[in-house]
Parts: sequence; structure tokens; C-alpha cells
Amino acid sequence: MTATSMGVGDIREVGAAAFAWLSAHSADFALDEDAFTEDGHVDITWKPLGELAQTCQSVRSHLPPSDPLHGCASDLLRFAWQQTGRGELFLRLQRLEPFATYPLEVYSVFAAAGLRHPGYEAAAATTARTRGWRLTEQEPTRRLGVLKAERRSGIERPDESAQVLRRTWLGGLPEPWTFERSSGYALTHVVFHLTDWGRTPAGVPADLAAYLAHWLPSWLDSCLDATMWDLSCELLVVAASLPDPPELPAFQAAWTRIARAQHDSGALPQEGPGADAAGPEPDFLRCYHSTLMAAFAAAQTVKRLTGEGDDDIDAGGDGHRSRAGRARTRHGGQGVPG
Repeated sequence: MTATSMGVGDIREVGAAAFAWLSAHSADFALDEDAFTEDGHVDITWKPLGELAQTCQSVRSHLPPSDPLHGCASDLLRFAWQQTGRGELFLRLQRLEPFATYPLEVYSVFAAAGLRHPGYEAAAATTARTRGWRLTEQEPTRRLGVLKAERRSGIERPDESAQVLRRTWLGGLPEPWTFERSSGYALTHVVFHLTDWGRTPAGVPADLAAYLAHWLPSWLDSCLDATMWDLSCELLVVAASLPDPPELPAFQAAWTRIARAQHDSGALPQEGPGADAAGPEPDFLRCYHSTLMAAFAAAQTVKRLTGEGDDDIDAGGDGHRSRAGRARTRHGGQGVPG
């Protein structure tokens, strides 16, 4: 496949293949008792499940309900919600780690989809009123994410996002040659938070949008040359989330390289040799996040190139407005994915 032949349909196929792999490996995202032990590894329990939920919520909000990928994302989001005991397990986490922010960050993804647990929200709001919670020291990018998670979960406080933004790497408009792996992941997540994971491109301030439009192509090429597939996909999401996203030709070469690196199963390595280099398919922990990002990037790119999915998605990303409203009424505030 040449760069010039990579069209919207081909980009969509990358996303469909990624979803096929995610669906086939859904059991690997399941929680077990390690998620609640004092020495449990959050990065291999709650983090993958939360990232699955975030990707599926984002894809559902970017594609119309008639799209089969919307249905796949809805099924996986429903699975993830069930893994949390329909929110009940967040209360258990609250008792174990009352001042940890990751439970609220994960929960807020479900809340954005209309899947809510009033008991957990009340407990989290109580903790959020303490000085200990408000004064927890965090990197600016993480702080921005926590502020967004609070708002998604119904915790209201004076908005300090604008001030926090300017303390992030991207918000300071740094010298472009200082871009590296850590700053790359930081800038992508700043844009995710500013745009509500691609839903509101206008959330990127004009100076940041101009800076990204100028330098993002070079950074993306560098990451692709370094076979950093995961970060490359995140940068593709950022490109498609700008107020004025690039036209198709600007995406084609990058998507061609992503497609060649993707295995027939749909798995995309986090980095290193891909399928085009006859590399072996990596294990779950070395490809689940990059495969999620391939699915997310494909959906966001297709949406911005075609304009599909914008008119019939409600504020919570839960399908048609009328249907979502009825679902929240029937289920006591819990929207139903799908």
C-alpha cells in the first residue's frame, strides 16, 4: 500500500482491526483481587481497564450509532462497567485509598458516558472537600486531568485549568527541539484534557493550536522513524483534534506506516519491529495501549475528515439525545451504552 493510496476507508480498517483484537482480548482487561491488595499493581489492573473505557467512550462519541465500531465500543464499555460492579468497586477503593486520585479518574470516564454511582460520587465529593485532597502535589499535566475528572464526576470548584495549563510543557510553548518521549506523552494528554478527548477542538487555545500545527508533523515523523507506534498514534489523535486539522494527504504517510506495523490480529506493538518487519506479536502488556490508541486515532481521524458523528451525539457521548435521556430515567441515572 502506498502513501497516496491510504484513504479514509483504509484508516477505518486499522481501527476495525484494532477493535477486533480488543474484543478478542477483553478478558485480559478484567479485574482480579490484585486490584485491591496493598501491594497491587495499578498499572496492570485499573489502568488498562480505565484506558479501555476511555477509548471506547471516545470512539462512541466520535462515530454515529449506526457505525459498527460504535457498537463494538459500546459492548466493551459495558464490559468495563460490569468489571467495576457497576461502580460499586469504586466505593471499595475509596475505603482502601481515600486520597488516591486514580479511582476518580477512572470513574469519571464512566460518568461521562452517563454511567454513575451516586454512593461513590458522594464519598469522593466528601474527600475532595479536604485540604489534604486539594493540596496533593501533582505534575501539572496530571493536575489538569484530575480537575477534568472532578468536573465530570460532579465535583464543582473554581476552575483553575487555565493557570495549570500554562505550567505544562505544552502550555509554555517550549523550544521544539526539546521534544522527547516524556514531553510527547505529556503534550498529547494536555490536548486530550483540553478537548475532552477530541470532542471539543475549540478547547485548544489559539497560540497552542498554531504551535502544534507548525511542529506536530516533524514530531510525528520523528516518532514514526523511531518506531514509537504508541506515541505516534497519540500524536495522530492530537492532529485530528486541532481546531483546523490537517487534510487527508497530511495523514496518509503516517497511517500507511501504522497499517504496515499492525499485525493481522489487529495488535499494534507499543514500539519496535512491527508486522512489516516480521516481528512477533507482542504480549498483552506490550501492545494493549498502542492498540487502543490505534482504534482511537482511527475513529478521530475519520470523524474529522468526514464530519460524521457530530450531530447526533449528546453531551455525555451516550448515543441519540432522546434515547440517552430515556435510559437515564429508566435506570436511575445510569445511561446504557449502545
